[in-house]
Amino acid sequence: MAIETVRDQLVIPAREDAIRIVPLHVPDEVVATAPGVAPPPAPQLTYRGGPLMTAAQVFTLFWGPAWQAGQAQLAGQLNSFFDFILTSPLIDQLKEYDRPGLSIGYGSRIGTATILRPGLRRTVSDSAVRHMLQQEIATNPALPQPTANTLYFVFLPTGVSLTQGGGRSCLTFCGYHDAINGQIFYAVMPFPGCAGCLGGLSTLDALTSTSSHELCESITDPVPGQGWSDDVHGEIGDICAWKTKQLGPYTVQLEWSNAASSCV
Repeated sequence: MAIETVRDQLVIPAREDAIRIVPLHVPDEVVATAPGVAPPPAPQLTYRGGPLMTAAQVFTLFWGPAWQAGQAQLAGQLNSFFDFILTSPLIDQLKEYDRPGLSIGYGSRIGTATILRPGLRRTVSDSAVRHMLQQEIATNPALPQPTANTLYFVFLPTGVSLTQGGGRSCLTFCGYHDAINGQIFYAVMPFPGCAGCLGGLSTLDALTSTSSHELCESITDPVPGQGWSDDVHGEIGDICAWKTKQLGPYTVQLEWSNAASSCV
């Protein structure tokens, strides 16, 4: 596809939503600064006084019967990814964002569930995700109760679009994290069914990359904009979106380091 066509199809998220999403992957030359336009200031995350996750406790939710059938193997691979990544060097590198009384350390995956009710439509809204989460927490004994470290990771099956903040998956974003009333922390990962959410990667690699993006942002900025963020560039993962590395058997995204002044 021509660069001009890609640029014409880009949809810019609303300012209040931009800090908590994984943006679409686009060629570097499309997003390069136009001639005569001053580049933005260098990134520098600053702490806004809000909560941090000191030992992330991830609970995965796979919504829809497809996760018990054709996507069952992928669900298992994603659970294994979290088992590995929560005690990996990716968590070690977040230590520079410790605050007094809030020391970021290793976490764990504390469980998983496949959600069959409510049934899925072809398009799911963020409000529907929130409702499902609150209902499951209240009625499903398999789900842990929310704490300052609990992070619910919701995965949607292939063929389902996700809407949030006026945007849609595969048009404006590839995932996001947020908080319900500042107390229930969650991330939502639509299935990467488009080039913009695959970024030239396999399905598993695209999901581990975007999941690592949202995991690190959820740890360092659980309530978007109240932890570590940059008013221009967004959160720790936004600055380095779609820059990846291999960590053990998994593809993860680089994250911004204030100390190194680069993506690491």
